Amino acid sequence: MTDIPQKVEKYLKKFGIKNLQLNFQPGEKINNAIVIPAISEFENIKKLLVLLSENDPEYFKSTLVIFVINNLASSIPEVKEDNQKSLSLLRQLVQKKNLRNDPLVEKIIASGLNFAYVDTASKGYELPEKDGGAGLARKIGMDLALAIFDYASPAKKLLFCLDADCIIEKNYITSIIENFNSRILSAAVVNFRHQIVPDSETAEAIICYELFLRYYVLGLKFADSYYAFHTIGSTIICDYESYVKAGGMNKQKAAEDFYFLEKVAKNMNVDRIEDTTVYPSSRKSWRVPFGTGQRVTRFLQKVQNEYLLYNPKSFHVLKQWLEIFNREDNFNVKEYLFEAKEINNELYNFLIEQNFSNDWGKILLNSKTEKQIFKQKIRWFDGFKTLKLIHYLRDKSYPLFNMFDALDEMLKNFDIQPIERNGISIPPIGIQMKYLELLRILT
Repeated sequence: MTDIPQKVEKYLKKFGIKNLQLNFQPGEKINNAIVIPAISEFENIKKLLVLLSENDPEYFKSTLVIFVINNLASSIPEVKEDNQKSLSLLRQLVQKKNLRNDPLVEKIIASGLNFAYVDTASKGYELPEKDGGAGLARKIGMDLALAIFDYASPAKKLLFCLDADCIIEKNYITSIIENFNSRILSAAVVNFRHQIVPDSETAEAIICYELFLRYYVLGLKFADSYYAFHTIGSTIICDYESYVKAGGMNKQKAAEDFYFLEKVAKNMNVDRIEDTTVYPSSRKSWRVPFGTGQRVTRFLQKVQNEYLLYNPKSFHVLKQWLEIFNREDNFNVKEYLFEAKEINNELYNFLIEQNFSNDWGKILLNSKTEKQIFKQKIRWFDGFKTLKLIHYLRDKSYPLFNMFDALDEMLKNFDIQPIERNGISIPPIGIQMKYLELLRILT
């Protein structure tokens, strides 16, 4: 560890997590921190440790894997007991002591990878009831990593986000580090594919959910949105500068990944790393109020029709609006609102409700250059506002659409022929997989 840059000290003083300890063995010069929040994940942690230890060891000495073991004081006893098993395992790895002659511990220690843990699970250290969850756990690990980086090294200082139930490839660590350093990236998302177990009860559910995720990003890509990237927590990587500039990870119990990447994108490009893949779990889960686990559970409970997507016409409206709004020549408020009304009356109503008139006036008043104005455009019509517009159009003009009809229409926008499904509204799982494989290429 070297002297911490002033901007990092300023961030930690203002936003940083305090009164928590990073348990690790100082000594190595760390450039990369893989932060993994975990609650009741003992078995998955063991699997992930093996996968991490089997990565290319080239950057092991400069990489620290940080587990944030967490629960609430109100968590059930089974969760707390599982977390204590994880802490016991991690203590051995940090101390490099195989206390029970465990072959797994022996293998992990021998790999040379560095480990650390934060105990937010034991009595008196639990996460607060109000905002204890994935977002805060990620933030804790990422904030604490800032204090131990080797800032004297010219290599990028990277913060990896990963989840305990993920599968990673053997080039995961090397690929990310080399992409960031050779391409001079600031932030990126890693290619992902949800784990799909054939003939399992979750197979159809996760295919449906991943199609939903990829269709939305494909729609944003068609519209030429600045926010056309996936926001999945276990795929996010950023350097310390972009992390600090964005004000750090959000504390939300869910969707922390969406809001964090949106903040990052307002300052830096969010690129994509395609030569390694993260495989998020497709299990049912109680851990977050929404997201993959919740969507899989909802699908299996059959409480609503899951085979619905946003109407493709909504993305045409978005595309036309962005073509006008993001042009180099800037209009006044009346001109923008006139153009919006010409595109779609509900787009006009949406802009009025979002206080566009007042906000655009302030942007023009406070921006001195064209570059500043464009930056403010991206900040104003951000990822969240984009999603709100799509939802507004869903509710006012274009109701949800059959999933596969919507996919066919969207694919036509990219001059791609629809997949043959013989007019079946919800085709068999094999054909659904063909759609998914195509969207995995496109997004």
